[in-house]
Amino acid sequence: MTADRPAEAPRSRKPRVDAARNQEAIVEAAARVLAEQGAAVDVREIARLSGVGMGTLYRHFPTKEDLVRTILRREFLTWAASAREAAERAEDPWAALADFFRQALSGYARHRAISECFALAWAEPDVEGLGELRAVIGGLTARAHEAGSLRPDASADDLLLLLVSLGHAARLTGDSDPEQVERLLRVSLDGLRPGHAER
Repeated sequence: MTADRPAEAPRSRKPRVDAARNQEAIVEAAARVLAEQGAAVDVREIARLSGVGMGTLYRHFPTKEDLVRTILRREFLTWAASAREAAERAEDPWAALADFFRQALSGYARHRAISECFALAWAEPDVEGLGELRAVIGGLTARAHEAGSLRPDASADDLLLLLVSLGHAARLTGDSDPEQVERLLRVSLDGLRPGHAER
């Protein structure tokens, strides 16, 4: 005769569901606020918008830097995936490069934290996802070189620095004068044509 075993209490998944829901709410709120206000945002504002307490926020993200890094990683990976898909669809390497710049500047102007991070990460690219974006730019540069549509002395690093510079212009003008940013882009792209190579 076997001894009766105490019945095991059914495991509740509710805490895990709630934790996942809270984390998603924090990430979504942080993504909106970082786009609007940049990385200097007060985390109390993020907690308020996500509907959680500060203790809950810090359980998921012990430091503000952890939260910012999570958002930037997501944004850069999304940006890189979109840019890669667009580049693969484009038949003309030069058009693919020009379209990348236009799409990047449009997103750059709308996302303050991205513009701040992209400039700072140039010297120390430690944001996961930024490497993916760099790889896309490297591929676009190589294709344009192979097609003979990009000046031979222009490197992927040159294009990244150009994007940072134009990105600052896009943030300065915002929606007030989009044509000025487009004009600066056209001038810059003209300078990347093979006829303008260094002599």
